Amino acid sequence: MSDETRRRELGSNDAPVEEEIEESFDRIVGEGAQRLHRTWRSVLITGFFGGVEVGLGVMAYLAVEHSTGSKLLAGLAFGIGFIALLLAKSELFTEGFLVPIAAVAARQARVRHLIKLWLGTLAANLVGGWCFMWLVMQAFPEWAPTVIDSARHFTEAPPNLQSLCLATLGGSTITLMTRMQQGTDSVPARIVAAVAGGFLLSGLPLFHSVLDSLLIFGALHAGAPFGYGQWLGWFAYTAVFNVLGGLLLVTALRLLRSKELLSERRAASS
Repeated sequence: MSDETRRRELGSNDAPVEEEIEESFDRIVGEGAQRLHRTWRSVLITGFFGGVEVGLGVMAYLAVEHSTGSKLLAGLAFGIGFIALLLAKSELFTEGFLVPIAAVAARQARVRHLIKLWLGTLAANLVGGWCFMWLVMQAFPEWAPTVIDSARHFTEAPPNLQSLCLATLGGSTITLMTRMQQGTDSVPARIVAAVAGGFLLSGLPLFHSVLDSLLIFGALHAGAPFGYGQWLGWFAYTAVFNVLGGLLLVTALRLLRSKELLSERRAASS
């Protein structure tokens, strides 16, 4: 008797993978298809709110770092932004890797839908975050030295091997956080994943094209000695390696694990 036959006998489902993986796959593909078939208006509004709501995490981060000087404690506070994203059902650019790509791979949507989601969400995230950080820095001008010092960590980073690895890890970490949240129906467990992801991304800190752009925007609003050109130079390579990290280290391997389920979905869509 083959291992696969034995697994089917021991399991409670007839799929070629374990029941938990099948349920998680169905949830991911279903949610991804819904996201991909949003209108442009819905994509932009959801992305704008995503930039605003993750800004809550940046605001909490700055409050704690300003008071304690500890990036690790501030990283724990940053999880508030991911909790807001989770419960408010908003959209962050790098969340759009595993979930919608699984839907495209299962032929529940097309590549053009994916491009629309990515570009629209990214642009709206940045606009929403820029607006929110203007409000934050007007409300808390005493945080100016803190936010400028934090932003310099990114704008002054050369595009060397260390920076590229930090960006790759940033993309893989937030994509894995999304996968963890999709793997359970428990809201408390999803919140734990959000806090853990926020701690790793902001407490270490890793490079993330949108989250750290909000810190840079706050610094620019506070009169930082650098400009948007330096932000754009950092943002360009960080966004690329965020995508590579999310796709290669998390998404591709998860899809490979579910290749039999993908084949069944493709056949059903034909």
